Amino acid sequence: MTEVVRLTLVSHALTDAMTAGRFPADEPLNAIGRRQVEKAGRFDAGGGRQFTAPERRARQTAALLGLRAAAEPLLADLDCGRWCGQTLRAAAPAELEEWLTDPARAPHGGESIAGLIHRVAGWLESLTGDVAPTVAVTHPAVIRAAILAGLDAPPESFWRMDIAPVSRTVLHFRNGRWTLRL
Repeated sequence: MTEVVRLTLVSHALTDAMTAGRFPADEPLNAIGRRQVEKAGRFDAGGGRQFTAPERRARQTAALLGLRAAAEPLLADLDCGRWCGQTLRAAAPAELEEWLTDPARAPHGGESIAGLIHRVAGWLESLTGDVAPTVAVTHPAVIRAAILAGLDAPPESFWRMDIAPVSRTVLHFRNGRWTLRL
């Protein structure tokens, strides 16, 4: 029988930055986000490993879901450099276009999409030796990166996925490869 690693990625709930179209900073959940998590209910991690991104919005989501998750730096949100906390309109149009079309570029001085995918791929690799179920509360960008890394999909597909607040994405690792379960 093939052993399977089950990974459930949970996207953090809504924040004011998300509502306003700002690049993320270390902001808390807003009232709507707290209600989203309450509506989702408690998460039964089944005694497995529990992780959360280090940012406040992810830690709050994990706590409201009833998880006792350890902060994992590799699950940190995409570093948007000098754009953190700014609106999309504040970014120079040419730099924004460059960032949205070339995964290797980071004109904001932070992390590139390719860099994020590489970081998250390393974290995924660290999970493959233990079949304990794993849940991780993190960011939409990290979940996109995990999907791309797990499926060996091109980084240019990063912006073509929409990860909803408090949504769950499940990946399985068996026979040396990840699969996406919808």
